[in-house]
Amino acid sequence: MANTAVADPDSGLTRAQLAQRHGLRIAGERPPLAEYTRKLWAYRHFMTAYSRAKVASSFSNTQLGQLWQVLTPLTNAAVYYLIFGVILSQHRNMSNFIAYLCTGVFIFMFTQTAVQNGTSAITGNLGLIRALQFPRAALPITVTLVQFQQLLMSMVVLAGIVLLTGEPLTFRWFLIAPTLLLQSIFNVGLTMVMARLGSKITDLKQVMPFVMRTWLYASGVLYPVALFREHLPSWAATLLEANPPLVFIELARYSLLESNQSNLVSSPARLWLLAAAWAVVMGIGGFVYFWRGEEEYGRG
Repeated sequence: MANTAVADPDSGLTRAQLAQRHGLRIAGERPPLAEYTRKLWAYRHFMTAYSRAKVASSFSNTQLGQLWQVLTPLTNAAVYYLIFGVILSQHRNMSNFIAYLCTGVFIFMFTQTAVQNGTSAITGNLGLIRALQFPRAALPITVTLVQFQQLLMSMVVLAGIVLLTGEPLTFRWFLIAPTLLLQSIFNVGLTMVMARLGSKITDLKQVMPFVMRTWLYASGVLYPVALFREHLPSWAATLLEANPPLVFIELARYSLLESNQSNLVSSPARLWLLAAAWAVVMGIGGFVYFWRGEEEYGRG
């Protein structure tokens, strides 16, 4: 009723019409998608600087500092090797199980940490959201940028592991760059989905470790992917082989491990098509899904 009442008797305009004439908008109103994208691009320097600050502060209270960015995946790989490589003897099915395992662990952890931290991208920054006006998508993107910077350090260590375990340095190593690019786009979209869900479901952060552990076992990180075909129905194996983390892991192994070429779950061409499809679908879909909830973030 208030919007339909005449606010200016001289012009006969309602409040809504007066606001539109003078360029006024509802506080927190969701802008059109194209405008939102332009505003987000304008904040690219903020996202870069903010992600660097987050990386610098993440291990500031530890004695080893940012060295933990390398020690964490290495420790996980060592534990998994002890269980799956030594105790369960999965190394017998691989000519270079150490490099195979480390590649899977390092690539999967990029998605795992981005998703887990993405669930609190909104709820963990309510003070910033309520104090400043900016596209909220900058927050889940920053989460992925933080994990990407940490991944780059891990990839240096992974390259050393691969070479020390006897793998040759080939031109296929250059393919790791587009692999990580596609995975980063996928991670951004997925992180946006988790950020919006996490802003609605406060207990989601407690559930995600169990979800990610299940996803880990379904992504061929710890054992040869060929076991899917040996122990699962054909439809289930086909479904798992299209699993996005598995696709990115297999492309990384294709790029870095000469000894693994005969063990790929699918042809390189099919893996590239799947990776591109996942990046486009999740990248665009996640961005649109997050944008549609722009008015909700920081309310209540």
